[in-house]
Amino acid sequence: MRIANKYTEMSDEQLMAFLEKGDKLAFDELYLRYAKMMKGYFKRMLWNDAEKAEDFVHDLFAKIIKNPASFDASRSFKTWFFSVANNMCKNEYKKQQVRKGTSNGLDEHFVIKDHQTDVMNEVQDQFFGKAFEHHIEQLDIKHSEVFKLRHLEGLSIKEIAEVLSANEGTIKSRLFYATKYLAESLKEFNPILNR
Repeated sequence: MRIANKYTEMSDEQLMAFLEKGDKLAFDELYLRYAKMMKGYFKRMLWNDAEKAEDFVHDLFAKIIKNPASFDASRSFKTWFFSVANNMCKNEYKKQQVRKGTSNGLDEHFVIKDHQTDVMNEVQDQFFGKAFEHHIEQLDIKHSEVFKLRHLEGLSIKEIAEVLSANEGTIKSRLFYATKYLAESLKEFNPILNR
């Protein structure tokens, strides 16, 4: 548990104002608040690659410490921060499009932990996880990013609209489409439909 100090009481936006004046402790507080969250976000957005997620967190925080004045003080820090992170992911997607097709096809993530594990459930979970990831990747970027921001990052419709610079109606429409597509694509995993 952290010891309360003046920084823990400040809003994110206040911390950014202090950081702009060169206050390193303000940066430390923002890092404590957001590093773990952003690592999870990058991991989900970047093919569950923990090492890449770690690098992206470092790069994201490097961006704000190098240029804190880039923060738009009229916006919420959280939505601005996710916008910057989202743009980093989009740039990575573009880079990966160039490199596409270089995978050897081996799945290093399929591991059965021990003989006492319920193997059938684990295999089913593995299949669902793979199918979910596959179908998320089949969505175009504008639909998958909305779904991930809403259901994996927990952002509100309003926050997502700010992050993506779109109106709330558009976000709702994209979210509806993505949810409908995933529900249809993954219906084989629904125990109610498979009785």
